[in-house]
Parts: sequence; structure tokens; C-alpha cells
Amino acid sequence: MTGSGHGMGDERLTDDAVARAVLARYGTTYAEEAGIRLADEPAPLFQLLVLAQLLSARIGAGVAVATAAELFAAGWTTPARLRDAGRGRVVAALGRGGYRRYDERTATQLREMTELVLARYDGDLRGLAAASGQDPGRASVLVQEVKGIGPTGAAVLLREVQAVWPWVRPCIDGRARAGARRVGLPDTAAVLAALVAGDDLARFAAALVRVSLLPASQDALSG
Repeated sequence: MTGSGHGMGDERLTDDAVARAVLARYGTTYAEEAGIRLADEPAPLFQLLVLAQLLSARIGAGVAVATAAELFAAGWTTPARLRDAGRGRVVAALGRGGYRRYDERTATQLREMTELVLARYDGDLRGLAAASGQDPGRASVLVQEVKGIGPTGAAVLLREVQAVWPWVRPCIDGRARAGARRVGLPDTAAVLAALVAGDDLARFAAALVRVSLLPASQDALSG
């Protein structure tokens, strides 16, 4: 697919070339940044849910990712382990990650999350696929039943989990579409999804989100 062209120095780039450049430069998912080896397995899926909750707060993405990494480094990588962790230790880990403004509330929400995942899905978020009938819209509603996760957090989870759940694709949320507009790409999910391979969609969506968060003065495609 080609577009009207995009400036990068004296070059004119097609939509395909812009997509490749954005993916190459910014295509690290937030799960990867947090050290999650995402797979269609209970532990990494739960870790992604934790990350989605942390990214839901009014706090920088870098702080949320660092905080998630602190929790996982402590060994709290499954619902049962996080449930059984002492509250004080969880609060301390949240503080080390930079979550001090939200540490007490978030510790409570994390405990409630573990109880929901254990009770509703027997600790295995793959049950979300069956519970939602593999309908991404329904899945978003179910994810938001986790206290502390709203539309933003649900979008994070679905955007990233499409790497291992093909039935979620294409998940190009509003923040990613904003990044697409910034680099002159179409902002329609289906059109954007056609620019990259299906297995790269999660990375591409994350890359577009990162572009949307760049300082206004920074040219996403230069340098």
C-alpha cells in the first residue's frame, strides 16, 4: 500500500516505509520493557494484567513499567504468589518503582485483582477468551471489572495481548491512532493493520503509542 508520501529529509516515504521505520525505531512493547516474556500461558498473561493496571494510574508509563518489574523481580509473577505476599512488602516494591503516591491504594487493588483472577478464571486468564466468546469488545468489558482498570488499562492489555491472541487483532486503539496521525499514516485500524504482518501488530501498536507520547517538538522519523 502506498500513500501520498511523508517527508523525512528530502525523501518521500510510502505508508509502508513509514510503518517499517516506526516499527524499527519504537517497536518495543510495554510488556517487553517490563521483562514479561509474553506467551499464551497463565503466568505471563497475569503479569500483563498487572502491568495494565499499573499503566492505568495517572503516572508516567516509565514509572509503571519500572514498578511492574519490581513486583516481578520479587517473585510475584502469578496470582497466588501476589495474593500471598505481605502487604508491606508489596507497598515497599511499589515505592521502589516510583509509585509512592498510589502505593497503598494500588496494593489493595492488586490484592483484589488476584482474588478475581483466582475466583473467576482459576488463576488462568486464558479463560477470558471463553468468557468473552472471543469478542474483543466483550473482553474489554470483562477486563474493566478488575478494580483500578478502566478503558485505558483494558486498551493496554488488548493491544499487547494480540501478540499471542490472534482473535483480538487488529487492536489499534485511540492512542495508537493518534500516533499514526502524527507521522501522516491513516488512522483507521484495519488500514494500519494491513501495513505490517499480523505477528508484528502488537509491536506496531506499541510503537504508534510511543510516537504519540513524544514531545511536540520532536520529529518522530528524523535523527
